[in-house]
Formats: sequence, C-alpha cells, structure tokens
Amino acid sequence: MNFKKFTLVLIAFLLISCSGKTVSPEFINQTTGRYLFNPDETIEVYFEDENLFIKWRGAERITPMHLGDNKYFVKEMNQKIQFLTNPKDQKQYICLIPKDKNEKVNFDYRKLNDTEEIPSVYLKNKEFAKALEGYLAIKKNDSTNTYISETNFNSLGYRELRIKNYADAIAIFKINAVLYPESDNVYDSLAEAYFKNGDTINAVENYKNAIEIDSGNRRAKDFVKKYEKK
Repeated sequence: MNFKKFTLVLIAFLLISCSGKTVSPEFINQTTGRYLFNPDETIEVYFEDENLFIKWRGAERITPMHLGDNKYFVKEMNQKIQFLTNPKDQKQYICLIPKDKNEKVNFDYRKLNDTEEIPSVYLKNKEFAKALEGYLAIKKNDSTNTYISETNFNSLGYRELRIKNYADAIAIFKINAVLYPESDNVYDSLAEAYFKNGDTINAVENYKNAIEIDSGNRRAKDFVKKYEKK
C-alpha cells in the first residue's frame, strides 16, 4: 500500500473511530436541550441513535464529530466543545475548549430549563409581558445590545400595523416605549397604532408624550390640535 492510500485509510479509520464512540443514556438525557448562546439566541442539542446533532442559526442538522469524554468538534463553529456540569449552579453547560491547553475552561452556554424561553420566543408567542421582562434584563446587562434595537422593534410593530394586527402592534410599540422612554419616535409610533385601532384618546396622549420630548414634532402637534378640539 502506497503512502497516499495509507493516509486515506488512516483518516477513514479515525473518522469511524471518533464517530463510533458510544454515549450513555444518562449523558443523552443530561445533554439534550436548548443552551443560551447569547441573550436572545439558543443552540439546540438532540440525539438520534446515540448520535449528537445541533440546531443553530437556521441549520437543522449540524453533525459534530465525537471526540470522546463528552467532547465534540463542531465544524460550523470551528470549535471543540465539551459538555460539563458547573459545580457552582449544578447546571449543564456547553464549554468551548481552549486552543491553549494552559487556559482555563469557561462555562460558556448554559442549558435552559424546559419552561425557560428567550425574549424573542415570548414575543413570537404574544407573551408580551414576559418578552418585556427578558428585554429589560438584556438592557440592564448591556444597553447597547443589538437584540434590543429601537429600530428593530419599530419595524416589527409596523409590520403588524400593515396587516392590521393593531393589538399586537400596540403591544410591541409599548415594549419599545418602556425600553426607550426618552425617544419621541416610540410614542409617535404607539400613538399611530392607537389611532388606527380607533382609540383617539390614547393616540392624543402618546402624541403629547412625543411632543414633550421633541417640541418640533409637527405631525404630533397637528394631530393633538385637531383632535383636542373635538
């Protein structure tokens, strides 16, 4: 056998050997679930016939290479990962294995409880109070986080407004108003949603809020002037 063929056979053997490592039912049960990748995004881990798969960023079936000792290589992340229990909180984590063996392993991505959701899921399910609670927690930790973008919430609200889901639009604009109480635009949008839903009183009140922040908001002033006369 020449060197090239030997190399190919060796690589094949290593791949089969790594992918063929068995995992225990306890590990499968402990590891299966969703992990918090960032404040509003998850990694989902599941198994089929003892083979681990990952759902992440639109990919439904990422197939990491099993390296043994609860360790895997995820090509899509270009990372070796390990599943470990954090002794501080006794929760399961995905840990990124440092490339430098002298570096300490960090507990990077915590496994979520079965009933725990990220804010965007609560928002999608129209659980607006829980969504707001989650987004406020994100803002508390990082007020510049892109997952609480004022512009993004405004766009989501107007998407609902265009298809006449007025109640949902109002709920989303309310979230934006709580997150950004110093922005006249959030009240302007909320006022418009109230008005299209037939609620002139709340529309006027929110246009007034917009004027208090920006006295140059001509559209808000014209609306208030017109409807306060009635």
